[in-house]
Amino acid sequence: MKIQFGLVEITEGNMDENKKIALFKGRRIRRTLHQNEWWFVINDIIESLTDSSDPAQYFKRLKERDEELATLIIKGGVQFVPPLMLEVETAGGKQKMYCWNTEGIFRLIQSIPSPKAEPFKRWLAKVGYERVQEIENPELATRRTRMLYKLKGYSDDWIEKRMRGIAIREELTDEWQKRGAESDKDYEILTAQISKAAFGVTPGEYKKLKGLKRENLRDHMDDFELIFTMLGDRATTEIHRTENSEGMPKLEDDAHAGGSIAGNARKALEKRLKRPIVSRQNYLKESEARKKLRD
Repeated sequence: MKIQFGLVEITEGNMDENKKIALFKGRRIRRTLHQNEWWFVINDIIESLTDSSDPAQYFKRLKERDEELATLIIKGGVQFVPPLMLEVETAGGKQKMYCWNTEGIFRLIQSIPSPKAEPFKRWLAKVGYERVQEIENPELATRRTRMLYKLKGYSDDWIEKRMRGIAIREELTDEWQKRGAESDKDYEILTAQISKAAFGVTPGEYKKLKGLKRENLRDHMDDFELIFTMLGDRATTEIHRTENSEGMPKLEDDAHAGGSIAGNARKALEKRLKRPIVSRQNYLKESEARKKLRD
């Protein structure tokens, strides 16, 4: 997959563990997965954007010029993680190198006074402007999401289901927030309850079944999988509202009940079709393969 930011291009593989190199303006950028997130080697980014023969020294001078950047590097910030020394593959084997996640790399680039960094800075400004527009007019965010799915190769019919599923999911999480779910862990527990009752597997187990790692599970579901996911979410939302549920124990019971409604419908369809709905297939890969055969 190629993602272009102005004149800057990062080329990623299929998140394969063996593919630890990204391309940035045609230069190799080493990276590593840490806590299910890509972290990039800082020196590689600096060398790519500045052609410095001593990126470590350049980084040192950069921190001296930009006190706020230096503070972020040392202490981090509100939901802003500082760089870490992580093991990275090198020609001489694994070595620990200074790495930063995507958000940190974006902040680093903002401090680099180099013509090569300007296209990236303009792209960041454009993205920031677009996000402000979307806050003022949420319909723009919906259009952008549809466009991104279209560019990835999804059909219009699939996109309609996925967009409806996103809206239903947002309704559900709003209810959870109002009714006592506080942490990300709470949301994971409730989501797992619905999934287990609807499909017989948790989201984590479902991703393993489909061979997914960091990808969004619902982006790789087929029509029936999406439909039963929506049914479980929507049924749970309505149970919360009808019974005026409060607190995690009750929310968990409701989530299981809502998921069971979808699960019973799934089992009835499976019995009639004489095949399982829960699939190992990756929807996007399968649809692309069928498209190539037609072409």
